[in-house]
Amino acid sequence: MTNETKELKDLLVRSGAAPLYVQVADLLRDRLERGEWKAGDYLPSLERLMDEFAVSRVTMRYAIKKLSDDGLISAERGRGTVVTALGAQRPLRVEGSLADLIRTYRGDRPEVYNLDEGYALPPASSEDCLLADSYYHIRRVHLRDEVRYCIISLYIEQNLFEREEQKFREGLVLPVMAQMDGLVIATARQSVTLGKCGAVEANLLDYPRGDPVAHVRRILTGEDGLAIYVADVIYRGDCIRFDMDLKP
Repeated sequence: MTNETKELKDLLVRSGAAPLYVQVADLLRDRLERGEWKAGDYLPSLERLMDEFAVSRVTMRYAIKKLSDDGLISAERGRGTVVTALGAQRPLRVEGSLADLIRTYRGDRPEVYNLDEGYALPPASSEDCLLADSYYHIRRVHLRDEVRYCIISLYIEQNLFEREEQKFREGLVLPVMAQMDGLVIATARQSVTLGKCGAVEANLLDYPRGDPVAHVRRILTGEDGLAIYVADVIYRGDCIRFDMDLKP
């Protein structure tokens, strides 16, 4: 056993909150998401993976089965285990400027058959922003490359919504706002927290329960300081990347 293998085995034992095969599956999933193996590639042999992770044949088989159940790999008789899917091929980049963020949304499309909508106030306290009198609420799932990558619950100030009602219902909201004549966005900010995927989100996103997600709150205000757009977004962890410039 090499030092690297021993360190990996010790790490798996120490992080025993989850069954060993789940920990191994998560490590393999991470390699897939980082592109170590691409769609169409074959995984190393079972024996080689057993040696690398210092686990039993049963443990490795359960780990492989978990990835297979998630649709990431498939066993081919006489050939081995082939990579079949890697989630979103173009991870959404959550940028540091509003203009960059809007550009990342172009080419996406909202899935509207799960749509909830109606007039409602956003769940925002006075510490978050100052609210207008009325908002239109839309809740839906977004897709990229046919992968459901986020659930978004957004609120658009009523007068603004009624100016482009059809476009807001049928398209992506931020690009629509960017093209509206006379609309001034005075401030735009977002906050990010990390969490685990719950049962409802797992069903809507076709994503394993308990896997990492990013919770993003995004608020845009007008010239009068009132919020014109409030959004709460839940992103799949394998479909998002954060890019931020650090001040020297």
